[in-house]
Formats: sequence, structure tokens, C-alpha cells
Amino acid sequence: MPKIDLDAAPVFDGTGYPPPFHLQCYARRRRKLGDAAGLNQFGVNLMRLPHGQWSSQRHWHTAEDEFVWVLEGEVVLVEDGVETVLRAGECAGFPAGAPNGHHLQNRSGEDALLLEVGGRRPEADVCTYPDIDLHLPLEAEGYVTKDGQSYGPFVQRTDP
Repeated sequence: MPKIDLDAAPVFDGTGYPPPFHLQCYARRRRKLGDAAGLNQFGVNLMRLPHGQWSSQRHWHTAEDEFVWVLEGEVVLVEDGVETVLRAGECAGFPAGAPNGHHLQNRSGEDALLLEVGGRRPEADVCTYPDIDLHLPLEAEGYVTKDGQSYGPFVQRTDP
């Protein structure tokens, strides 16, 4: 396997969430290591999560597993009714189809560095956001409300 040049890996700053749901995630930065390696069955991201930011809105997937490993810093894993601190060297996994919404919040005073691994099955996956009026149906070109109204196409947002 060829060595991945981290500096040359595609970067995605911010979020595609529509307002007002972008506010907690706009400052995150993902280096798309899976894309840099040409992987298409699963994704791998190196995410820098600044103080006060979230990895995502709380969500769960019908057809995609997710795994996260904290490389540096500290985050709070928020699930249905449970919060767990994850520190450097600790990890968590989320099986596809388990309706337990989850995300990570950086409540510390320092950046956190995370390795994210997840499935790539847009043809089969639905993403549900239990706390907010947001839904991502099969092969969607953008988010919709829970009653199906479109928020429009994905737009990258990098500031509040």
C-alpha cells in the first residue's frame, strides 16, 4: 500500500449542515485519508476538532458502521441519555442500524485529534438526526426536514 502524504490529502473544512445546524460544527477540519488512498468501501478521516465544536449533529446510520479513535485531547461522547469522556488512546464504535444517536463534543480547552472510520454505502444508508428537524434520506443531494421539505443542495459552511 502506498504511503499517504498527509499534506496532500484532500481537506474538508466546516460542514454541509444547513443553518442553524452548522453552528456547532463549522470549525472542524477533516483530512480525507481514505480518499487520498483511493479507498471506496470505507472512509477514513483525520479530524481536528477545536474547543467548543462538535464532530457532527447527533445521528445514527441505517447501513454504515462508524468507529472513532481519539489520538490527542479529550472529547465527550454524547449518546441517548449517556455522556462518556473519551481521552487520547480511547475509542468507540457505532454499528449500523442501532438507533442510538451519537456525536462527539470538544468541551476541553484544547483541540482534539480524532481518527474516524466509516462505511460508504449511500445507496443503502439513511441518516437520522433525533434531536433536530434534519434527515438525510437515501442518496440525497441535500438534507431534508423530517416531513420531507428540502433544505437545498449541500453547501460547505466554514464560519458562523
